[in-house]
Amino acid sequence: MAFDVSIITLFPEAFPGLLDVSILGRARKDGIWSLDVTDLRQFGLGKHRQVDETPAGGGAGLVMRPDVAAAALDAQERKGRPLVYLSPRGRPFDQAMAKDFAAGPGLVCFCGRFEGLDQRVIDKRNMIEVSIGDFVLAGGEAAAQAMIESTVRLLPGVAGNGASLEDESFSHGLLEYPQYTLPRMWENEPTPDVLLSGDHGKISEWRLNRSKLLTEARRPDLWAAYRNGQDLRASETDDEHD
Repeated sequence: MAFDVSIITLFPEAFPGLLDVSILGRARKDGIWSLDVTDLRQFGLGKHRQVDETPAGGGAGLVMRPDVAAAALDAQERKGRPLVYLSPRGRPFDQAMAKDFAAGPGLVCFCGRFEGLDQRVIDKRNMIEVSIGDFVLAGGEAAAQAMIESTVRLLPGVAGNGASLEDESFSHGLLEYPQYTLPRMWENEPTPDVLLSGDHGKISEWRLNRSKLLTEARRPDLWAAYRNGQDLRASETDDEHD
């Protein structure tokens, strides 16, 4: 059964975009996943298909109406798929969330615009607010594409080499180790000797150490979480031996 993705957006021309190239495009052609795009404007009100109004209480900008958004959401066949609202105030999207989404039947993604979406429809439709980072975009379309790509590439049969997913950044709580290829010497910089040794144990140890060093230097938050996890596992092992 295909992993079904539905997009609700004011800019349907933004899709499929990057979701139709390389392994994702091939996987969609092979029926591993599907993409349906709905133009929110078709649910707009009146002659001009209005989808927004001024914010209650005053303020700059416009807010997307709950009745229009609900009509678009209710027109989707849910099939157990979560309703995701791309929002800068949402829960941070990460690899763990991508894995959770990939284990389900698909996604219904609502791409926000303007000052956001009326809170009532978020609450009434139990929408999951998701953010791809601590910054603000003009709309949710780019964020939706990033989230969908990260999720779909985890589906069985999408990645050419499934083993390559196991060692990449965030899979084990660490950033990925540095990669090298030909030529062996480039601009007076050699490929590390250990990677050419043929000793898989030493190679694995080198890669783990480099992952730890990179994570500690670049992502102290991930490093702290990794260390806490290591300490917790060590404590649980000690308890088992007592």
